[in-house]
Amino acid sequence: MSLIKSRKRVADHGEVFTPPWLVEKMLDLVKGETERIDARFLEPACGSGNFLVPILQRKLAAVELKFGKSDFEKRHHALLGLMCCYGIELLADNIAECRANMLEVFADYLALSTEEDLYRAAFQVLSLNLVHGDAMTMRAIDSAPIRVVEWGYLGRGKFQRRDFRLDVLTGMASFSAEGSLFAGLGKHEIFTPTSSYPPVTVNDLAGFAGGETRGAV
Repeated sequence: MSLIKSRKRVADHGEVFTPPWLVEKMLDLVKGETERIDARFLEPACGSGNFLVPILQRKLAAVELKFGKSDFEKRHHALLGLMCCYGIELLADNIAECRANMLEVFADYLALSTEEDLYRAAFQVLSLNLVHGDAMTMRAIDSAPIRVVEWGYLGRGKFQRRDFRLDVLTGMASFSAEGSLFAGLGKHEIFTPTSSYPPVTVNDLAGFAGGETRGAV
């Protein structure tokens, strides 16, 4: 694959893609985490998904190994694996490609058609998790603070969503560093979501992709 799209993009944005062989070697350094379904990964300059796609593939392989015999659990844990992949990208064509590439890998694994609720739920998750914005300023393309959506699987087909501001998360992370004034505080005392939502199902998420709304609490 070409490591650049154009010399102008390299000059303007420093855009150079990491070759697949090097991506795999880098991911092998944290192999255990890449094979944990609920381990969260954030790529602050995700491009078209050079890192996020293989991370998702590793998570789906873990899903198959653990839940392959139960279609219900396989489908819901595959969605959880997708929910734990995050990216930020400045260039519009890259973020669109990244979302499409991630969705293709997910849909191929579960043999989904575009009309299925799980496909549309995955589309909705990716629209939230993969942000068109600037990781340096921590602002989305509309200048709003970048929001990180934390997803958790409650079991029995229900997911929990909480939203956090990226700039607050990165600032608060230093509070828990060893030797800091706040090192003794639990994470629950530091990381406070900006919004929390009622539990949702795949059907609910598919509805949101179709324009339905549901308020935060």
